[in-house]
Amino acid sequence: MSKFASAFALKIEAMLAYRTARGFKEETPLLNLLQFDGFCAEHYPGADKLTPEIVWGWLDEETSVETRSFASRSSTIRQFGLYLDAVREDAYVLPEKLGANKPGSIPHIFTDDELTALFAEIDRLPANPNEPFLAEIAPVLLRLTYTCGLRPNESREMLAENVNLDTGEIVITNTKRGKDRVVVMSDDMLGMCLRYNTRRGIFGGGSPYFFPAKNGSAFTGAKIFAVFNRAWTAAVCTPKNPVPPSVRVYDLRHRFASARLNRWLDEGRDLFSMLPYLREYMGHNSLNETAYYVHILPENLTESSAVDWDKFNAMFPEVRD
Repeated sequence: MSKFASAFALKIEAMLAYRTARGFKEETPLLNLLQFDGFCAEHYPGADKLTPEIVWGWLDEETSVETRSFASRSSTIRQFGLYLDAVREDAYVLPEKLGANKPGSIPHIFTDDELTALFAEIDRLPANPNEPFLAEIAPVLLRLTYTCGLRPNESREMLAENVNLDTGEIVITNTKRGKDRVVVMSDDMLGMCLRYNTRRGIFGGGSPYFFPAKNGSAFTGAKIFAVFNRAWTAAVCTPKNPVPPSVRVYDLRHRFASARLNRWLDEGRDLFSMLPYLREYMGHNSLNETAYYVHILPENLTESSAVDWDKFNAMFPEVRD
């Protein structure tokens, strides 16, 4: 009996048989492939073509591009895509550089125009009969992810009791580092959440989540990525450029960090004295994670005299919570 349940089952088994025949151990990619198969069986039943939406839906977890788990999953799905391509299947092959287990993969930093077009499409998402309130949840959830620099799971799994609609403060729990923190919404974001919460009182039922799915649970990362990717495709694709750049929901967090650093530079702030504050706000474990954003910012920042590249390996002062 097959270990796999999705429409990709036979293709996965054929790939594993091919690898075994060449002397590779089946166990090496097996766990990742089982997880991928389960993801496809739940979210893409019947789909047997490896598309960017399926690949990135699976990869769009609550980790940044530098993590070992992302490297492992991306390597496995890239190998699967290469195998399918080799046997003349029409399959998406994940770019090799995205599997690097170090800060070598540069995330997509949305431009102002891209961000405007993206949220315009998110605001006109069509109704989903399987999730009747997703079209009005997604605009708030994704804006909150962006404007507060949250990890995708932190917004999806946010508890209503942790959202203070009087002060705009949000207690972020279930974090990557296991360290709770507080973020504060802007006035515009708070106003949107207040209006949304009125509607949530109608469809939210007894769910503890601020953004409840139809069954009362938190939305899966795959479901949010699906609507995000649909909106992104509609926002940037043209007849001349029918394939959009690959993006992740996590890229909203990257854009938040880069925008904040650019604003501090425009204000003439000392970037090195401000980085520890950004680290605390974003919940980074070390300042190296925060300083990484300087390396991926546009040319106007990397050429700024405020950036002393020789200091990035030095010790930085701690900031009290």
